[in-house]
Amino acid sequence: MNPFDVIVTGGGSVGLTTACALGTQGITVAVVEPRPVADTPVAAGHNPRVFAITRASQQIFTALGVWDDMLAGNAYPFRDMRVWDAGGDGAIHFDCADIGEPYLGHMIEPQVIRSALWRRAQSLDSVTVFCPAQVTDFDVTREPVTATLDDGSGLSADLVVGADGVRSPLRERLEIGTRTHDYRQGGLVARVLTEHDHQATAWQRFLPGGPLAFLPTTDGWSSIVWTLPAETAQHLQTIDKPAFHEALGEAFDFRLGRIIDSETREVFPLQRLHAEHYVREHVALVGDAAHVIHPLAGQGINLGLLDAAVLAEVVLTARQRQKRIGSLPVLRRYERWRRGDNQLMMTAMDGFNRLFGNAQPGLSRVRNLGLALAERATPAKALLARHAMGLAGDLPALARISPCSD
Repeated sequence: MNPFDVIVTGGGSVGLTTACALGTQGITVAVVEPRPVADTPVAAGHNPRVFAITRASQQIFTALGVWDDMLAGNAYPFRDMRVWDAGGDGAIHFDCADIGEPYLGHMIEPQVIRSALWRRAQSLDSVTVFCPAQVTDFDVTREPVTATLDDGSGLSADLVVGADGVRSPLRERLEIGTRTHDYRQGGLVARVLTEHDHQATAWQRFLPGGPLAFLPTTDGWSSIVWTLPAETAQHLQTIDKPAFHEALGEAFDFRLGRIIDSETREVFPLQRLHAEHYVREHVALVGDAAHVIHPLAGQGINLGLLDAAVLAEVVLTARQRQKRIGSLPVLRRYERWRRGDNQLMMTAMDGFNRLFGNAQPGLSRVRNLGLALAERATPAKALLARHAMGLAGDLPALARISPCSD
């Protein structure tokens, strides 16, 4: 057995953030990842998906020493956000200048984040990466817990962290139940070029079938996330470019002029998932293994990164107090800290999806009145923006932004 303090199953953005947050503080970590990871992003600037990274997530990456690497890879700051309802004239505008910030957040491609974290993990003496490798067996009934890899080698640790995605093999192996809901919607993503510049602004229009977002990226291109009924999304993925451009431009009310070019279209199914438990003795779930929410606010990745930062803080505090880092009382502190916040965000996204996806005239009037009132309520709007940016709330130390951080 190769002994470690922590085993992380899954080398995606959340798993690697967890490993780096622990490893930079001397906790020995084994990361087990089945997919090969490139040291440098492949075809940077051409991924149809981007993550909207909040200021809190940026601070986590800064504290781990990877933010400059991400900026060099392909991170695009956005300064404004405009939201409006297709069923009326209600609209709300968020401007970073109104809350005294240089920007609202950054759009970053997933492979840029993962590659930067991968390089950081490999630079840490306390982190060992097993890749490509898979865990074929766990034994969490004794101390230390053990994991057997597909090459026959074994790992032992006091804590196993499941960062292995929505279909988490660790969660399923331990028979941790989930509460799920199929939205029967598809998220269509693509990179598009518009007639007019995106103005470093994130745009979102609420349509009866779901929201349509244009997220600004480099060279004037935008990454779209279009929530649609599943069959409609599949249809729009397959039609020819001119027909797609026309349908997309019309859905967006030609706010940025006509669509003049686009790249590969992808569709992913949308669902909600929440694990009934985040922790067991010697086990903790983070990121998509613990929760999946509707993407209309782009908060999924940010919630997972906060999971990683909170779990690292809880583990480090336990180590300093000479407690077993995998004990259930220690891990329950992580669960109490994160579960309520994640549930609140999940419920809010469900509410927005139902409210703005309903074409009833009465609800349309309520929506538009609500947007108009929110736009005029400057203090409330600023508070909402600060929470969405990760500048308020019960944040872990890694995510707290100091007054001089910019």
